[in-house]
Amino acid sequence: MEPDTAQLEALIAPVCDIVKQAGEEVMKIYLGGFEVEEKEDRSPRTTADLASHRLICRQLQTLTPDIPVLSEESALVPFSQRMKWECYWLIDPLDGTREFIKKNGEFTVNVALVIGHVACLGAVYLPVQETCYFAATGHGAFKQEREQAACRIKTRFSTPDARPTVCGSRSRAGPTLQALLAQIGHHELIHVGSSIKTCLVAEGKADLYPRFGPTSEWDTAAAHCIVHEAGGSLVDTRLQAVRYNTKDSLLNPSFIVFGSLNDRWRDMLLPRETR
Repeated sequence: MEPDTAQLEALIAPVCDIVKQAGEEVMKIYLGGFEVEEKEDRSPRTTADLASHRLICRQLQTLTPDIPVLSEESALVPFSQRMKWECYWLIDPLDGTREFIKKNGEFTVNVALVIGHVACLGAVYLPVQETCYFAATGHGAFKQEREQAACRIKTRFSTPDARPTVCGSRSRAGPTLQALLAQIGHHELIHVGSSIKTCLVAEGKADLYPRFGPTSEWDTAAAHCIVHEAGGSLVDTRLQAVRYNTKDSLLNPSFIVFGSLNDRWRDMLLPRETR
């Protein structure tokens, strides 16, 4: 199924409104106090995750009643059912729950429209900063801060030997990331939570974001669309584009977000026989 660019354009504004409304609900709880529970996978969930989930699902079902919705907080949908979806909403009602609990402001609300295994529309809202990143296939990527006009964003060109700026997870790091940083050599490292990292690459404030720990498809889809429309890419460790809803598991492979996936990066990261 090919995305209809006119239909995508018509969805951008209402989807941005939805993530902002969800962000307002999240902020009420953030400022007023919240409860935390542990899910089966031992990851945390707060009352804000659930409030945002309910609002987004309700609004999307009103906006597009014929398009199914898959959320981190939804009941599990078996792949035998999901594989028949040509188009669906993929949402993370509160990306960066650990950062929310720490109250460092580094969390987002993510909504993506996936068509044919590709994120074709994405909106990422930062409630504390009142900043919205959004994109749709064929329409470019944009950033809107508070009530200001939205500005188009673009990635920047970089190479491994030009002191790249690398985004790393505030909550998770490991030896594989450290090995990659050693391979890159001289660099600047920024620690930040949630999908903000991919958005920083999209707007040209960082050059790459490697992620070797576990993530799920709802963690990446919205920001994936944004960085792609800004000129970048989100690829697996073989430098192939990450795709969505292709298997039973909703876990992503390890991946790297690039502002510019050029030959210099390929030469450094890929074994010679695979180039």
